[in-house]
Amino acid sequence: MTSQLEQLRKFTTVVADTGDIAAMQKYKPEDATTNPSLLLKAAGIPEYAGYITEAVDWAKSQSNSRDSQLTDASDRLSVLIGREILKIVPGRVSTEVDARLSFDTHASIEKARRLVGFYEDIGIKRERILIKLASTWEGIRAAEQLQKEGINCNLTLLFSFEQAVACAEAGVFLISPFVGRIFDWYVEHTDKKTYAPEEDPGVQSVRRIYDWYKLHGFETVVMGASFRNIGQIQALAGCDRLTISPELLKQLDETDAPLPIALKDSGRREPAQAKIDEAKFRWGHNENAMATDKLADGIRKFAADQRKLEALIGAKL
Repeated sequence: MTSQLEQLRKFTTVVADTGDIAAMQKYKPEDATTNPSLLLKAAGIPEYAGYITEAVDWAKSQSNSRDSQLTDASDRLSVLIGREILKIVPGRVSTEVDARLSFDTHASIEKARRLVGFYEDIGIKRERILIKLASTWEGIRAAEQLQKEGINCNLTLLFSFEQAVACAEAGVFLISPFVGRIFDWYVEHTDKKTYAPEEDPGVQSVRRIYDWYKLHGFETVVMGASFRNIGQIQALAGCDRLTISPELLKQLDETDAPLPIALKDSGRREPAQAKIDEAKFRWGHNENAMATDKLADGIRKFAADQRKLEALIGAKL
């Protein structure tokens, strides 16, 4: 019997949820996704020290303003690490827009164009890049415009059905519903502390989104993310993509029990209902306490890690 990781590859695209080059070389994912937290960890890996120096030197050559240098070096570093990842994965790398821009559509668009431009400057085509944006109303509107420009987007920090509907209707390339963080919220805020995979609220959220997308013929890719255990992954086998940490990739690779498909497109299609507008989006999302809490918390945490990364870079300016 082959490992569950190999079985999973047969019906789900496996993505590495890490910036660790060694882990990607070992588990050979199709794509890789990064965020400020993962980049902060990667910056502490000795193999990446040279990229920080390269980013800082480049930033210093662009201006004499320390603030500009800090922004330039941070953006350049994310692209340099993305470049190294693309030497290993055959598909795409996700590079995240600064979380502090999550409520500014125009600034998010400009940052995305800048990052893609950096990639193109070093010979990497935009077809291999996914720009990550928080699934705020403003982030989704930014993605809608970027998609029209041929810049594919990965909408992250997705917790509510309203976010998923708005993303699909905006024509975004991919969404990343956060299974583990949904699970965390219910463990913290309810009396129930353990869940069978089928009952896991994060798993159920992804299944609902997947079924709705397929039923209405939306092409937006569903990529489950933020897993806490392999049971969650097993319960979503068959999802378009799953982004998985090295620790859980290892567990799947060491497990050889049969892995049945849990999600499958039924082939049935129905017209979608009227498009969601901003008022419906905000009200529906607001009514979901978990989604409201976790979106705000996720943005704050990514912003905090971005500031830590900037402090690390700033010490070298």
